[in-house]
Amino acid sequence: MSGLRWLQQSEGPQALPNPTSALRDPNGLLAAGGSLEPEWLLEAYRNGIFPWYEQGQPILWWCPDPRAVLWPDDLRISRSLRRSLRRRAYRVTADRAFAAVVDACSAPRRYTDATWITPDMAAAYKHLHALGWAHSFETWRGDELVGGIYGVAIGRVFFGESMFSRATDASKVALAKAMDFLRARDCALLDCQVPSSHMTSMGASLLRREHFLRLLGELCVPRGTPGSWSDAMDAR
Repeated sequence: MSGLRWLQQSEGPQALPNPTSALRDPNGLLAAGGSLEPEWLLEAYRNGIFPWYEQGQPILWWCPDPRAVLWPDDLRISRSLRRSLRRRAYRVTADRAFAAVVDACSAPRRYTDATWITPDMAAAYKHLHALGWAHSFETWRGDELVGGIYGVAIGRVFFGESMFSRATDASKVALAKAMDFLRARDCALLDCQVPSSHMTSMGASLLRREHFLRLLGELCVPRGTPGSWSDAMDAR
């Protein structure tokens, strides 16, 4: 593809191009190659770039325009979700089953057998979790894991990666509780990467890439240290 930068692992993450140079078609495709090591992923997220590719493809890096985001105060709680939250049929934890959430998110969906969470991607995020940068929120019905969401936290931004649901409203309950937790931690923004009907129904909106990148420059600053969120969530 004309204009696509091919990266060598030996170059290091500083070789990631300026995100504003991403292609218009396909929207946001920026570079290929490189590595999924923690230093690559963290540098990418701080600059609004994320990996997204399928098995058999090289690592593909993206920064689309516009960007889908969810502001904490814009979270939309539907009547049915409010009922699910009120019934307390579910409980939500954080960082208690990260690997299980990633594996559930990588499983084929009912509408497709394809998945972008390749074994290498799953291993990379599990590594980030072990280092305290990646986090999950899990929805339980009794002892059964029925929903969840995972992503990467840097500064005051939570970069959402994927979510799954095996019961009514289970992923939405995880997101609602996650937003309560993130708001209490002074999180300013949840990055949804690309628009979807699911996230739009919950209040996600679009930002021009220029505005999004400017926000990251302000919000992705050192604030606390990476580590598990499990005890903090349990204490709520």
